[in-house]
Amino acid sequence: MEFETISPREIDSYLFRDGYVVIDLREPKEFRRLHLKGAVCIPYEQLEERARFLRNQTLILYCERGGTSMMAARELSAEGYQVMTMIGGIQAYEGRNSESYTGGK
Repeated sequence: MEFETISPREIDSYLFRDGYVVIDLREPKEFRRLHLKGAVCIPYEQLEERARFLRNQTLILYCERGGTSMMAARELSAEGYQVMTMIGGIQAYEGRNSESYTGGK
């Protein structure tokens, strides 16, 4: 099975949309530092176990630079999941839908 790649500019149109779950594959510390609004943090190591609860959704994956999300997209699509991955990861995103939970200035 195949998966789709999307550009960082395209990701905004999928945030908060029914039928799609945006997943940040990085560790919680990195997620708190910077992430996309509406994304859920599921570290790569936990993805296989937790994705089974999202089988009826289209999963949109991203990581720091894109390599981990590409690998995860290959793995999940081979298992029959509907998957998309954002090219370049959070480092490539320049839109208005990023936020931080660190509370720093």
